[in-house]
Amino acid sequence: MAIEVPRRAVLSRPLSVPLIATVVGALPLAVAAQPGPGLRDTAFWLQLVVAGYAGVRLCAMVLSGRRRLVQGAFWLFGYLAMGIAPLAQSVLGRDPTPVLGPREDTQLAVALVLCGMIAFDVGALLARVRPLGRERGRPASVHRGRLVVLVVLAYLASGLLIVQLGGPAVFFTSRQEISASLAEATGGPSDASDGGGEAGNALLRGFGTVPAMLALLFLTRWLVTSRRARRRPTVVLPWAGLLVVNAIVNNPISNPRYWFLTVLFALLFTVFPRSPVMYRAALALGLVVALLVFPFTDRFRYEEGERRPLETDSVLEPLVVKDYDQLNMFANTVTFADDGNGHSYGEQLAGAVLFFVPRGLWEDKPEDTGFLVGGWMGTDSANLSSPLWAELWLDFGPLGMSLAFAGVGYLAARTDRRYVRRTVDDPSPGNVLAVAVPVLAGYSFILLRGSLLQASGRIGIALLCLALVTTFRPRPRSELR
Repeated sequence: MAIEVPRRAVLSRPLSVPLIATVVGALPLAVAAQPGPGLRDTAFWLQLVVAGYAGVRLCAMVLSGRRRLVQGAFWLFGYLAMGIAPLAQSVLGRDPTPVLGPREDTQLAVALVLCGMIAFDVGALLARVRPLGRERGRPASVHRGRLVVLVVLAYLASGLLIVQLGGPAVFFTSRQEISASLAEATGGPSDASDGGGEAGNALLRGFGTVPAMLALLFLTRWLVTSRRARRRPTVVLPWAGLLVVNAIVNNPISNPRYWFLTVLFALLFTVFPRSPVMYRAALALGLVVALLVFPFTDRFRYEEGERRPLETDSVLEPLVVKDYDQLNMFANTVTFADDGNGHSYGEQLAGAVLFFVPRGLWEDKPEDTGFLVGGWMGTDSANLSSPLWAELWLDFGPLGMSLAFAGVGYLAARTDRRYVRRTVDDPSPGNVLAVAVPVLAGYSFILLRGSLLQASGRIGIALLCLALVTTFRPRPRSELR
């Protein structure tokens, strides 16, 4: 019998009122009221509006009785990276990445961020108007034999990565050391610690981390939903081994923080697929972690002698770090286009979608957008973001960007609705959607931060792994039970 999902928010009023007051009012106003040399101009007031709007929508996600994983991830990122952090940078008059253009370009970037958020909401609203249709045929389920293949692939690929980099110990040193080991193993550049290296570097690291994560999630789902599976050593032992493998290759010391957040987000919602309390706690905890923990974990990027101390002269200092350079890079992208480069009319997006095509076959293959704008800025840093707003604006202009965000909002809302229906009404161990959607929600942080070309490698490998284990055959005997 289907379990009804509450349509109304279930968080009590004594808890919801302080949440709204803090996220929407107290935190943005407290940041805006801090002393600093920054200008209180149009860009500043627009930024305050962005923070307030994103805060309202984030609270709506937390208070909802439905678990809106993908939309929740969007608004969590929007509130922090495009709202509160740029507001703090504006107050202090400090940019984590140099902004080369005039203040008017920053003002335009903030206005475009707000337009993208509103368009996302419009798309989500349109998705609510259209009812979900009935499932045609058998929904996607996990094929047991193919899952075995994925588990074996995960062990082999992760084992190859560990061996190529010199053993497990290197994964607990620093991301700089990992980058150097990857460069030595593949012949790629040593500054690609965040996924922006050459093809060999990205493939080795992608196949060494993604199959291990997905295999662990599918086995976890099987164990959580099947008492019979919990009695089988053939399921429990590979799962325990994958826990160890993931602790090595997907730990937060040697991986970009957003990737570790993806793994953590996906594992959390795989273990607790139907808990609205856990959903709200994850969004609230994500807010706290991003504000208080992420800036200090930058120390894992460098070796001991090269770690840079975090200045703490202001309470806003943790928000003026390179992790939150998204609005700066959007403003630089606006200036880059105005400097005679213009819009690419889909070329950058094509390069991201066809990331697997080698440059030897596609001589004019577009560069990573962050690298492209960074080269124009005169920097060779491999760790420059290119938020989704900048990617879509550079490709399609303001109108195209807004329409694209409406489409993203529509798809996000439809995915969330289908996820709720499939995970509540169908608690079967082989439910593919119950694993795929949490992974997508976690990976949304990487897609939103950008650049898309950097994000394409791992998501492409994830799609291959999902295609490997998925079957649509009617009630196959090899389905997980």
